[in-house]
Amino acid sequence: MRRLERQMPTVTFHTLGCKLNYAESSSLKRDFEERGYGVVPFGAASDVTVINTCSVTAEADRKCRQIIRRAVRSSPGTCVIVTGCYAQLQPEAVAAIEGVDIVLGSGEKGRLFDIVAAFSPRQHTQVEVSCIGDVRTFEPALLSDDRTRAFLKIQDGCDYTCSFCTIPQARGLSRSASIDQIVDQARSIALRGIREIVLTGVNVGLYGAGTHDSNGAADFLSLLRQLALVEGIARYRITSIEPNLLTDEIIEFVAATPAFVPHFHIPLQSGDDAVLGAMRRRYQRSRYADRIAYILRHMPDAAIGADVIVGFPAETAERFENTRLFLEDLPLAYLHVFTYSERPNTTAVDKLEFDPIPRPVRSTRSACLRALSSAKRSWFARRHEGTVRPVLWERSQKDGRMAGFTDNYIRLNRRFDAEKVGVMEPVLIGSSGGRIMHSAF
Repeated sequence: MRRLERQMPTVTFHTLGCKLNYAESSSLKRDFEERGYGVVPFGAASDVTVINTCSVTAEADRKCRQIIRRAVRSSPGTCVIVTGCYAQLQPEAVAAIEGVDIVLGSGEKGRLFDIVAAFSPRQHTQVEVSCIGDVRTFEPALLSDDRTRAFLKIQDGCDYTCSFCTIPQARGLSRSASIDQIVDQARSIALRGIREIVLTGVNVGLYGAGTHDSNGAADFLSLLRQLALVEGIARYRITSIEPNLLTDEIIEFVAATPAFVPHFHIPLQSGDDAVLGAMRRRYQRSRYADRIAYILRHMPDAAIGADVIVGFPAETAERFENTRLFLEDLPLAYLHVFTYSERPNTTAVDKLEFDPIPRPVRSTRSACLRALSSAKRSWFARRHEGTVRPVLWERSQKDGRMAGFTDNYIRLNRRFDAEKVGVMEPVLIGSSGGRIMHSAF
């Protein structure tokens, strides 16, 4: 590894995958800074390189390998530490890449400095990957790159066994921070002048299982009620919640509480009940449609997004058409469309007796639903033209303009004004002060 000859040792990060990964990397960055490291851009020469990986698809695995090799080439002698889901699921494959010094599993990520405190070079790659099923500790994480929004990790892991998914193998069983801990973090965020908190996790609706604190037994709704009492936070946004865990009480609370925005992201995965059954999802499409209707009954202007997987082995042409028509009829604001990817050691690969969908067919179906998503985005934005919504303006700028999101997740832009950064103000959508950016979602 590179000798620590400079007065301040340096570290660089590259993160792949979800916002949860980014929040965890952000916390690791702060840990390095507290230990006297300077953070440099990825690709610059550094003493230490931390790569936080994703393994949601085969393409994600490929990108991880590509980034690791790029890091080794761009900074010869750097101590390369690879962690995250790909490292947990395929540690041998990661360790086999020339130049990798340390491989840390998901359970070891939070103990990075205990394991590799000296960062001493070794003849062979050091692999520290424990059985993720034994991990019961919760490692807090927070991502906040400017003074407008923070992503706060409240939960990790998942107790579900969806047949296409490796997340439980990569992150373990569901576990959470206590309500007291999360409320304390929210207060600290508010003191920094940050106006919006996005609550993030693997399966946030499972929040609190087995967790107790001074507020008594913890559950997701109890957490929301306590967070609403924190002064200084203007907005809370829930990243994603399973339809079977999105209760009437949660919807009613969000609708009645000004600090919680009218925006829900609810994974669907398929609009055909036979496919949902093969996926081992815990609901049918009638339940999903009921959740959408209940939200809009209480919050008519709410933005609702959905995750959809196309090309799952049980998805015949007829079943895909069932999904397409179901989505076409639902008043959703946008879709996140994923092309099914075979993941090792999943039920869909090992046990389901379905022929794989040809890849060109998967691509065609994916393009079809992405076009539908684009149409829904435009419809939702046009529907709100001429209305006034609160917008939180962000720091980033492009071509002399700045962007911001309404409470219901329409992205607007306006002429850049440094005094507006972090300011929330009512904006007439479609005016010169609030042009719609149709790439909003």
